[in-house]
Amino acid sequence: MQTLTVDKEGIATAHERIAPYVRRTPTITLDGITAKLELFQHAGSFKTRGAFANMLMRDVPPAGVVAATGGNHGASVAFAARTTGQRAKIFAPRYASPAKLHRIRDYGADLVLSDGLPEAFEAAETWAAESGAILVHSFDMVETMLGAGTVGLELEEQAPDLDTILVPVGGGGLISGLGAWYDGSVRVIGVEPENSPTLFNAFVAGRPVDTQSGVGIAADAMSPKRVGELVYPIARRWAERVVLVTDDAIRQAQEHLWSHARVVAEPAGAASLAAILSLVYTPAPHERVGIVISGGNTVAVDFTR
Repeated sequence: MQTLTVDKEGIATAHERIAPYVRRTPTITLDGITAKLELFQHAGSFKTRGAFANMLMRDVPPAGVVAATGGNHGASVAFAARTTGQRAKIFAPRYASPAKLHRIRDYGADLVLSDGLPEAFEAAETWAAESGAILVHSFDMVETMLGAGTVGLELEEQAPDLDTILVPVGGGGLISGLGAWYDGSVRVIGVEPENSPTLFNAFVAGRPVDTQSGVGIAADAMSPKRVGELVYPIARRWAERVVLVTDDAIRQAQEHLWSHARVVAEPAGAASLAAILSLVYTPAPHERVGIVISGGNTVAVDFTR
């Protein structure tokens, strides 16, 4: 297979490979903002794009694939493995959303729970070494970032005049892929929870650094110990900055999405909207803003209170 880099050409190649297997998710206009609804993707999040990119752009051995996950990546890898006829073993923290764990089991993967996300990553790496399965990293892998970048390819076709895109950040795969696709033609702003400022801290330090993980409403999707070594230089090149939002702001954004669009987003999926509603990011007059609603794997929430 050809050597790939995280750029427009690589993302276009990934899109060509995965297009038959993923949904072209819709956009809606919400309060003048263009929202890309990746919660409607197979397995409930944008992560399915990276999972299929790994399955279709790498040689998968008979031992199959292994992944560590806060939930969405594992569900996506399990779905992609089932679709392509591969074996999958998934390691996830016990605090992951029950909705996400249910999806992993429902797609037929072997699920193993650990105390936290760092322990899940360690266990996945050990299993890969022992079994011969290939590790499908949730963010710090070229194919994963290329798959995530196809969100940008579609969004540019659907909303070609955007000035700014706000992107939820966990490990940084999505913001790196989107940034690489847009190649400086739009402003890219990362959004993280105050409880897990992983990319924010990396930007301050000038390199990936350890950050507290496993806390907050979006911990299962947005609290890796640190951003990836491959992710960091790409995110640093294309992201203008990272803004931080509170758990309360994320909850309010979830409620806003439900009350105004009947969209049920998981906490991470609502983070970009939270930045705007809480005035952490204030668009300039006439600024055309896009956001990514990255996933919808959550338990039922009562938004009527």
